[in-house]
Amino acid sequence: MAYVAGILFSAITLIAFFIFIKKLGKIARNIHLGKPLQINDQKSTRYKHVLLLALGQKKMFRNPLVAILHLFVYVGFIIINIELLEIMIDGIAGTHRIFKPYLGNFYDLLINSFEMLALLVLVACVIFFARRNIIKLKRFNNKDLKGWPKSDANAILIIEIVLMSLFLIMNATDTEANYLVSSLLKPAFEGFQATTLSAIEHTAWWLHILGIYAFMNYLPYSKHLHIILAFPNAYYAPLIPKGEMHNMPSIQNEVLYAMQPELAPVGAAAPEKFGAKDVMDLSWKNLMDAYSCTECGRCSTACPANSTGKLLSPRKIMMDTRDRLEAVGKNIDINKQFIEDGKSLLHDYISVEELRACTTCNACVEECPVSISPLDIILELRRSLVMEESNAPSEWNGMFSNIENNFAPWKFSPDDRDAWTKQD
Repeated sequence: MAYVAGILFSAITLIAFFIFIKKLGKIARNIHLGKPLQINDQKSTRYKHVLLLALGQKKMFRNPLVAILHLFVYVGFIIINIELLEIMIDGIAGTHRIFKPYLGNFYDLLINSFEMLALLVLVACVIFFARRNIIKLKRFNNKDLKGWPKSDANAILIIEIVLMSLFLIMNATDTEANYLVSSLLKPAFEGFQATTLSAIEHTAWWLHILGIYAFMNYLPYSKHLHIILAFPNAYYAPLIPKGEMHNMPSIQNEVLYAMQPELAPVGAAAPEKFGAKDVMDLSWKNLMDAYSCTECGRCSTACPANSTGKLLSPRKIMMDTRDRLEAVGKNIDINKQFIEDGKSLLHDYISVEELRACTTCNACVEECPVSISPLDIILELRRSLVMEESNAPSEWNGMFSNIENNFAPWKFSPDDRDAWTKQD
């Protein structure tokens, strides 16, 4: 029986990891649909960002209570899953707590630590679930999160509560174990026969490991993919000063050549495209940002346009970008290459009204706990609107025309630019 169980467990483990790795491969492919971007400067500063922002969650500590609870969930869940190594070996070899004879008292210390963390994770998840569904914090209950996004967040919290409970029940029903937290549950199982306790322990063991495999494969479809992508996203975060915008060299050259035609290279080809209309026109970092979004809503709460009732929501910008990228990825999966589907990120997912509401204040960038920049995507889409479609308010178009013809925003000749200095 143990031999059959070992084969079954091994097969389930291989299938779970195969599906998980295959999906991660598709996500990596989708991210690389973006335009190339070289980011390899200031490596020491970037590693510091990984430690402080991704692992240490520095920005989260602007609200210390929430940050501590989130740290319990994040660090606790990761550390507890160190025990997966023992569970997997036990499952394959048919053993029971294989590390205990070798680690002795240190093993008991480890399990006690894991149980304390499990309790903290469980309590924190219950509090987070209450904040979303009982207290109903505004940023978790607006139109951005209707439908799947809200269900996704609740599902993750419920899964974590169930997994931590199974872990504690598994230890509580182990007649050979007596650990700190699970021992408090033992009175609930008093009077049970040894065979019944063994059955409960084994059931909890199987449900716990199968639940972890299910969670692992649910992760790539969930906003909680940031558990993985927060680290590379923090590493590749822009290091330029806040508010400094990326200029397009092709545009700068067009202006330069207009002012000094003699500098224009002979036979130089015009840029194929200005800005971004679809996800393939964005950089791979923009697309990684979209997959890294935690949907926490801090960006939208800080956004002055959103606060005054305008349509713009930086969180929705990231969610829409991810949704469009997933749609493009599915198109490629079906057709082996991208076949034009008559849709684009601009217009079909993100509207002109949303883009024009942005004040480029960088509040969303400053607030994001995982170093996402919705502003980069907004600016690229606005460039496409203005430079590809000439889609801008009439006041803007008048200014653009004056700059093009007169090299100034005002409608008078460059020769008269200093006329205002002359006295009548």
